[in-house]
Amino acid sequence: MRRRRAETPRIATPHTLGLFVPGRSWLHRAPAASKLVALMLLGLGLTLAPPDRAWALGTATLGALVGIAVATHLPLGRLARDLRGLTVVVVTLGAYQWWRSGWEVALGITSTLLALVLAGLLATMTTPLGDVVDVMVRATRPLRRLGLDPEWVGLAVALTLRGIPTLIEVFAETRDAARARGLDRHPRALLVPAVLRTVARARRTGEALAARGVAD
Repeated sequence: MRRRRAETPRIATPHTLGLFVPGRSWLHRAPAASKLVALMLLGLGLTLAPPDRAWALGTATLGALVGIAVATHLPLGRLARDLRGLTVVVVTLGAYQWWRSGWEVALGITSTLLALVLAGLLATMTTPLGDVVDVMVRATRPLRRLGLDPEWVGLAVALTLRGIPTLIEVFAETRDAARARGLDRHPRALLVPAVLRTVARARRTGEALAARGVAD
Protein backbone atom coordinates (compact mmCIF):
# COMPACT_ATOMS: atom_id res chain seq x y z
CA MET A 1 0.00 0.00 0.00
CA ARG A 2 1.39 3.38 -0.97
CA ARG A 3 2.58 5.42 2.01
CA ARG A 4 0.83 8.74 2.39
CA ARG A 5 3.03 11.81 2.63
CA ALA A 6 2.61 13.53 5.96
CA GLU A 7 1.58 17.16 5.93
CA THR A 8 3.62 19.21 8.39
CA PRO A 9 1.81 22.14 10.00
CA ARG A 10 2.71 25.67 9.06
CA ILE A 11 5.00 27.20 11.67
CA ALA A 12 3.73 30.44 13.11
CA THR A 13 6.80 32.60 13.56
CA PRO A 14 7.71 36.26 13.10
CA HIS A 15 10.78 35.19 11.16
CA THR A 16 9.74 34.62 7.56
CA LEU A 17 13.01 33.51 6.00
CA GLY A 18 12.20 32.24 2.53
CA LEU A 19 8.48 31.65 3.13
CA PHE A 20 6.19 31.79 0.12
CA VAL A 21 4.64 35.14 -0.82
CA PRO A 22 1.56 34.81 -3.08
CA GLY A 23 1.68 36.75 -6.32
CA ARG A 24 0.99 36.70 -10.07
CA SER A 25 4.34 37.76 -11.46
CA TRP A 26 6.18 35.83 -14.17
CA LEU A 27 8.52 34.46 -11.49
CA HIS A 28 5.57 33.14 -9.50
CA ARG A 29 4.20 31.45 -12.62
CA ALA A 30 7.54 29.86 -13.60
CA PRO A 31 7.72 26.10 -12.93
CA ALA A 32 9.46 25.11 -9.71
CA ALA A 33 11.79 22.75 -11.57
CA SER A 34 13.04 25.51 -13.85
CA LYS A 35 13.78 27.74 -10.85
CA LEU A 36 15.77 25.00 -9.13
CA VAL A 37 17.75 24.35 -12.30
CA ALA A 38 18.39 28.07 -12.70
CA LEU A 39 19.63 28.24 -9.11
CA MET A 40 22.01 25.38 -9.74
CA LEU A 41 23.36 26.93 -12.95
CA LEU A 42 23.69 30.34 -11.29
CA GLY A 43 25.63 28.84 -8.40
CA LEU A 44 27.98 27.02 -10.76
CA GLY A 45 28.49 30.12 -12.89
CA LEU A 46 29.28 32.39 -9.96
CA THR A 47 31.55 29.99 -8.09
CA LEU A 48 33.50 28.93 -11.20
CA ALA A 49 33.96 32.47 -12.54
CA PRO A 50 37.59 33.58 -13.11
CA PRO A 51 38.92 35.44 -10.05
CA ASP A 52 39.65 38.59 -12.05
CA ARG A 53 36.03 38.73 -13.28
CA ALA A 54 34.21 37.46 -10.19
CA TRP A 55 33.59 40.94 -8.80
CA ALA A 56 32.03 42.22 -12.01
CA LEU A 57 29.88 39.12 -12.50
CA GLY A 58 28.84 39.05 -8.84
CA THR A 59 27.82 42.70 -8.67
CA ALA A 60 25.99 42.53 -12.00
CA THR A 61 24.10 39.41 -10.87
CA LEU A 62 23.26 41.00 -7.53
CA GLY A 63 21.93 44.12 -9.26
CA ALA A 64 19.85 42.01 -11.64
CA LEU A 65 18.37 40.03 -8.74
CA VAL A 66 17.43 43.22 -6.91
CA GLY A 67 15.73 44.41 -10.10
CA ILE A 68 13.81 41.12 -10.31
CA ALA A 69 12.70 41.52 -6.68
CA VAL A 70 11.37 44.99 -7.45
CA ALA A 71 9.72 43.91 -10.71
CA THR A 72 7.94 40.96 -9.06
CA HIS A 73 6.62 43.21 -6.24
CA LEU A 74 8.17 41.15 -3.46
CA PRO A 75 8.29 42.81 -0.01
CA LEU A 76 11.69 44.50 -0.02
CA GLY A 77 11.51 45.14 3.71
CA ARG A 78 11.21 41.44 4.38
CA LEU A 79 14.06 40.66 2.04
CA ALA A 80 16.21 43.20 3.84
CA ARG A 81 15.37 41.61 7.21
CA ASP A 82 16.18 38.13 5.91
CA LEU A 83 19.55 39.35 4.60
CA ARG A 84 20.39 41.47 7.65
CA GLY A 85 22.13 38.73 9.61
CA LEU A 86 24.12 37.59 6.59
CA THR A 87 25.14 41.14 5.78
CA VAL A 88 27.09 41.43 9.04
CA VAL A 89 29.06 38.29 8.21
CA VAL A 90 29.61 39.38 4.62
CA VAL A 91 30.86 42.84 5.60
CA THR A 92 33.30 41.32 8.11
CA LEU A 93 34.53 38.80 5.56
CA GLY A 94 34.81 41.50 2.89
CA ALA A 95 36.85 43.76 5.14
CA TYR A 96 39.27 40.93 5.88
CA GLN A 97 39.62 39.97 2.23
CA TRP A 98 40.14 43.61 1.25
CA TRP A 99 42.98 43.90 3.77
CA ARG A 100 44.53 40.62 2.65
CA SER A 101 43.89 40.38 -1.10
CA GLY A 102 42.52 43.71 -2.37
CA TRP A 103 39.14 45.17 -3.18
CA GLU A 104 38.51 43.04 -6.27
CA VAL A 105 38.70 39.77 -4.35
CA ALA A 106 36.67 41.21 -1.46
CA LEU A 107 33.94 42.51 -3.76
CA GLY A 108 33.87 39.27 -5.72
CA ILE A 109 33.37 37.12 -2.62
CA THR A 110 30.81 39.36 -0.93
CA SER A 111 28.73 40.01 -4.03
CA THR A 112 28.73 36.31 -4.91
CA LEU A 113 27.54 35.27 -1.45
CA LEU A 114 24.80 37.90 -1.37
CA ALA A 115 23.69 37.05 -4.91
CA LEU A 116 23.42 33.32 -4.15
CA VAL A 117 21.43 33.88 -0.97
CA LEU A 118 19.17 36.45 -2.62
CA ALA A 119 18.55 34.10 -5.55
CA GLY A 120 17.55 31.37 -3.11
CA LEU A 121 15.20 33.73 -1.30
CA LEU A 122 13.59 34.84 -4.56
CA ALA A 123 13.02 31.22 -5.55
CA THR A 124 11.49 30.15 -2.24
CA MET A 125 9.40 33.30 -1.86
CA THR A 126 7.81 32.77 -5.29
CA THR A 127 7.39 28.99 -5.09
CA PRO A 128 4.96 27.14 -2.80
CA LEU A 129 6.71 24.63 -0.58
CA GLY A 130 4.55 21.83 -1.95
CA ASP A 131 5.85 22.47 -5.47
CA VAL A 132 9.47 22.30 -4.27
CA VAL A 133 8.78 19.03 -2.46
CA ASP A 134 7.07 17.54 -5.54
CA VAL A 135 10.08 18.41 -7.71
CA MET A 136 12.47 16.76 -5.24
CA VAL A 137 10.28 13.65 -5.08
CA ARG A 138 10.18 13.34 -8.86
CA ALA A 139 13.91 13.95 -9.18
CA THR A 140 14.78 11.20 -6.69
CA ARG A 141 12.41 8.54 -8.01
CA PRO A 142 15.19 6.81 -10.02
CA LEU A 143 17.03 6.28 -6.73
CA ARG A 144 14.20 4.05 -5.49
CA ARG A 145 16.12 1.13 -6.99
CA LEU A 146 18.92 1.86 -4.55
CA GLY A 147 16.56 1.75 -1.59
CA LEU A 148 15.99 5.50 -1.24
CA ASP A 149 12.34 6.41 -0.74
CA PRO A 150 11.51 9.64 -2.64
CA GLU A 151 8.70 10.38 -0.18
CA TRP A 152 11.24 10.54 2.64
CA VAL A 153 13.36 12.93 0.60
CA GLY A 154 10.38 15.21 0.09
CA LEU A 155 9.52 15.10 3.78
CA ALA A 156 13.12 15.89 4.73
CA VAL A 157 13.16 18.91 2.38
CA ALA A 158 9.86 20.19 3.78
CA LEU A 159 10.99 19.82 7.39
CA THR A 160 14.31 21.51 6.65
CA LEU A 161 12.79 24.53 4.90
CA ARG A 162 10.11 24.98 7.52
CA GLY A 163 12.59 24.43 10.34
CA ILE A 164 14.88 27.33 9.41
CA PRO A 165 12.53 30.08 10.67
CA THR A 166 11.93 28.05 13.82
CA LEU A 167 15.64 27.80 14.57
CA ILE A 168 16.02 31.55 14.06
CA GLU A 169 13.13 32.15 16.45
CA VAL A 170 14.61 29.82 19.08
CA PHE A 171 17.98 31.56 19.03
CA ALA A 172 16.36 35.01 19.08
CA GLU A 173 14.19 34.14 22.09
CA THR A 174 17.14 32.55 23.90
CA ARG A 175 19.29 35.60 23.23
CA ASP A 176 16.57 37.91 24.60
CA ALA A 177 16.23 35.75 27.72
CA ALA A 178 19.99 35.78 28.29
CA ARG A 179 20.07 39.55 27.78
CA ALA A 180 17.30 40.02 30.35
CA ARG A 181 19.43 38.15 32.89
CA GLY A 182 22.53 40.16 31.99
CA LEU A 183 24.21 37.11 30.41
CA ASP A 184 24.14 38.18 26.77
CA ARG A 185 27.97 38.16 26.63
CA HIS A 186 28.27 34.60 27.90
CA PRO A 187 28.23 32.11 24.98
CA ARG A 188 27.11 29.19 27.17
CA ALA A 189 24.06 31.14 28.33
CA LEU A 190 22.97 31.34 24.68
CA LEU A 191 24.19 28.09 23.14
CA VAL A 192 23.19 25.57 25.81
CA PRO A 193 19.51 26.64 26.17
CA ALA A 194 19.18 27.12 22.40
CA VAL A 195 20.52 23.63 21.68
CA LEU A 196 18.30 22.06 24.34
CA ARG A 197 15.21 23.84 22.99
CA THR A 198 16.08 22.84 19.44
CA VAL A 199 16.48 19.18 20.42
CA ALA A 200 13.20 19.31 22.33
CA ARG A 201 11.39 20.69 19.27
CA ALA A 202 12.97 18.01 17.08
CA ARG A 203 11.77 15.30 19.45
CA ARG A 204 8.25 16.71 19.47
CA THR A 205 8.28 16.78 15.68
CA GLY A 206 9.47 13.18 15.56
CA GLU A 207 6.75 12.10 17.99
CA ALA A 208 4.11 13.92 15.93
CA LEU A 209 5.30 12.20 12.74
CA ALA A 210 5.31 8.81 14.46
CA ALA A 211 1.78 9.43 15.76
CA ARG A 212 0.67 10.04 12.17
CA GLY A 213 2.18 6.75 11.07
CA VAL A 214 4.97 8.27 8.97
CA ALA A 215 7.58 5.94 10.47
CA ASP A 216 5.50 2.78 9.83
